[in-house]
Amino acid sequence: MFIHNPICKLFNIQYPIIQAGMVWCSGWKLAHAVSDAGGLGIIGAGSMYPDVLETHILKYKNATDKPFAVNLPLLYPDIDKHIAIILKHKVPIVFTSAGNPNTWTKTLKDNGIVVVHVVSNVKFARKAEQAGVDAIVAEGFEAGGHNGREEITTLCLIPQVVRAVSIPVIAAGGIATGSAMFAVMALGASGVQIGTRFAASEESSAHINFKKAIVEAQDDATVLTLKAITPTRIIKNAFYEKIKILETQCATVEQIRDFLGKGRAKKGIFEGDLVEGELEIGQISGLIDAILPAKTIVEQLILEYKQTKQRMSI
Repeated sequence: MFIHNPICKLFNIQYPIIQAGMVWCSGWKLAHAVSDAGGLGIIGAGSMYPDVLETHILKYKNATDKPFAVNLPLLYPDIDKHIAIILKHKVPIVFTSAGNPNTWTKTLKDNGIVVVHVVSNVKFARKAEQAGVDAIVAEGFEAGGHNGREEITTLCLIPQVVRAVSIPVIAAGGIATGSAMFAVMALGASGVQIGTRFAASEESSAHINFKKAIVEAQDDATVLTLKAITPTRIIKNAFYEKIKILETQCATVEQIRDFLGKGRAKKGIFEGDLVEGELEIGQISGLIDAILPAKTIVEQLILEYKQTKQRMSI
């Protein structure tokens, strides 16, 4: 079904389904489960110290020889140490985000690594292509966690990015079903990157409280907040209500930063504090109603994709 798909060829995978590199959710177990199911699993380095990343890479390699990737936020303070570990262990694919792709793309590609960069608008997509990346993830602001300031929806973003670049485009943001996968591929995407659906998988390293919060979320459960710092989509909880009050009172950026402190995402996602934690998740959470094995999620996505394709051909 996907024999001639450019993303499947680029990553050497069966299905053009990529599991997002989510902080505190995307350890080696989830990456392993997704890759073994035919997609591309990603180890999320954004919440890992360099030695922790190395441990996850080694555990993944001991478990399977399937292709995998590491997601690398370029603003990470120890980025050079992460790069060294990636090169040392010959990670085949790297997804970069939150920074200038010109900084490390050449180094990675010179070492035989496939590079993909995450963008939120056409301007950055063009810059990423000029930097030499092999593919682009175009992420709409429905996505959980950190978002682009432009607030462009996925269905509007994908066709514009596809028109602007000549390399494969992976759609992200608000995708959790095979029908949504079909829709964005009809718009020109060559594959999908999925976060929230895999965050609520059995293999996700997130706390069970966080997974249950995803399952229990309704369509209006999330909000895009912290726009003065970095726009972030989170579940509305007591933590968010305090942010809302600060923003209503026209608090300065420094005051908001002081309130946030450190480790809010870890507190909510990894430690399961649903009151004071930062619960980064996407709008599509309202459609998710069960915690499932990653393999089952991939199988459902492909089945729904096939059913949608058949229905639309009538």
